Amino acid sequence: MKVAVYSQYYPEKSLKSFEDLIAILLKNKVSIRIEETFFNNLNSAIKNSSAIQKFSELDKSYDLLISVGGDGTILRAITYVRDLSIPIVGINTGRLGFLATIQTDDIEIAIVQVLNGNYKTSERTLLSVETNPENQNLKTTNFALNEIAVSRKNTTSMITVETHLNNEYLTSYWADGLIISTPTGSTGYSLSCGGPVITPEANNLALTPIAPHNLNARPLVIPDDTIVELKVDGREGQYLMSLDSRIVTLSNATVITIKKANFKVKMVELLDESFIDTLRKKMLWGEDKRN
Repeated sequence: MKVAVYSQYYPEKSLKSFEDLIAILLKNKVSIRIEETFFNNLNSAIKNSSAIQKFSELDKSYDLLISVGGDGTILRAITYVRDLSIPIVGINTGRLGFLATIQTDDIEIAIVQVLNGNYKTSERTLLSVETNPENQNLKTTNFALNEIAVSRKNTTSMITVETHLNNEYLTSYWADGLIISTPTGSTGYSLSCGGPVITPEANNLALTPIAPHNLNARPLVIPDDTIVELKVDGREGQYLMSLDSRIVTLSNATVITIKKANFKVKMVELLDESFIDTLRKKMLWGEDKRN
């Protein structure tokens, strides 16, 4: 089995989990490839192992990608996986971990189960974006797993986000910004702005305004085949657009078109896991003493 390992240089907790993972993979005679930047920061013992090499790009020869970190680490790993359909499993050394669901105490049991094929996959919708005029920074990575958001830049003044759905005018949000979220991203930025939680298998997107001054503006759930067009205006000549953790600066003359990407990613789930179970645990639902 050929496995890619992705992580970022974080403090001791992540490094310890990473080392535990490598030991388990070596024990199970797995062919290991570590992301190049992280590999170059590792100690010589791991670098000198003949069973471990590095990668800068992935291809279809990989059977699995393991991410060590939080959900943000997985979002960065997606930029390597792209449309290759390589299953992704996350070891959670971050906080909530809706995507990275394997806890540090369960690494060996969980990883052995995955290596033995005892898992299921959840296919997750992504968003793609196009801009007019074209932005060079979006040519290679114009997609997002969680959300695409527009927001103000270098100002405390709000922006106006003129929004069309399938060429029909919806409204102009007067706000700090607007989030277009996938079901996967509904438990992230959108949720913190009052958006709804959407189960991963739902064929929907959510539009969630960020601190809207239109007091009657509310999150809106739409079919995921909807084409969303945005035109931003404000006192500044520029604004920000984020694709998960990646940010680009756009001019107010730019028109953004957002739609469902033409590929999905596969998230690994253990057989005894489910989104509902994860949601209940992470959101502490049912923790009321009256229950």
